[in-house]
Amino acid sequence: MDYKDYYKILGVARNASADEIKKAYRRLARKYHPDISTEADAVARMAEINEAHAVLSDPEKRAEYDALGEPGQFAQSGGFQPPPGWGRTRGGSAHFDDATVDDLGGFGGGHYSSFFEEFFGRGRRHRQGSAPDMRGQDRHATIVLTIPESYSGTVRTLQLRGVTMDAEGHAHDDVRELQVTIPKGVHEGQMIRLAGKGEPGIGNGPPGDLLLQVRFADDRRWHAEGKNVYQQLPLTVWEAALGGVVTFDTLAGRLEINVPPGSQPGRKLRIKGKGLPAREPGDLYLVVQLAVPAPVTEAQREAYQALAKAFANFNPRAGG
Repeated sequence: MDYKDYYKILGVARNASADEIKKAYRRLARKYHPDISTEADAVARMAEINEAHAVLSDPEKRAEYDALGEPGQFAQSGGFQPPPGWGRTRGGSAHFDDATVDDLGGFGGGHYSSFFEEFFGRGRRHRQGSAPDMRGQDRHATIVLTIPESYSGTVRTLQLRGVTMDAEGHAHDDVRELQVTIPKGVHEGQMIRLAGKGEPGIGNGPPGDLLLQVRFADDRRWHAEGKNVYQQLPLTVWEAALGGVVTFDTLAGRLEINVPPGSQPGRKLRIKGKGLPAREPGDLYLVVQLAVPAPVTEAQREAYQALAKAFANFNPRAGG
């Protein structure tokens, strides 16, 4: 069987630290994930990258892998030769279990190669009688939400896209669906943990978890900073100038807003406790935005002319 040089696949040195391995994995996953990659071999490369990370990110599996030796020695000896006893079954042939890894729009998953299965999976059970039970790797992905969904909570049906590899080592797309309940008050950067939806375990080990990192969709009407939310408040020129109470549909519901006289564009009106829901909720800031209607009728044009006459001494461009 072909030797897998996991260090070369991730592009790290054999003495690379755990942090260096993690960074290399994330960098390559961003390049080769089938959802976003334009590379022709993205599916197969992503499967290799996942497998390499599954071994090198686990101290025990990495130590066993390192004990095989360096790839250069296999070239000198005519190729990789498995240690005695590898893959010997009662029928004299190797047997490989399937082990599917799912992922959601982030760092793809897949079936492991025959090299991995022989060394860490079914082949090990043939050699040792039983494989040590190991928890599967956690998977990481990003979920894009709207700020209104954070206010109310929601249920999303999401596509899980992963990679599978058949017994011949050919990679294939694997698409499934997962229903996810999004609680109220999630904020950008928060992790939502879905237990048991990560990489399968080894032996009788439990699967890992799927960790969804929340990102808010861009929207010109509002944005969030931590638990605080900023929403545009459109006002007419006379509402901003004269002030008074206006009724407005905010992200926190319909509210009566007291607009101070002479409010300028960009002024922030704070509504305490109406930001993202939490035990200690954030605040809602309404940002004044002027809406200037175009005059259509003669009466409207005359009204603007009267306004211009009344404020003839006001020049917003004075002083540069």
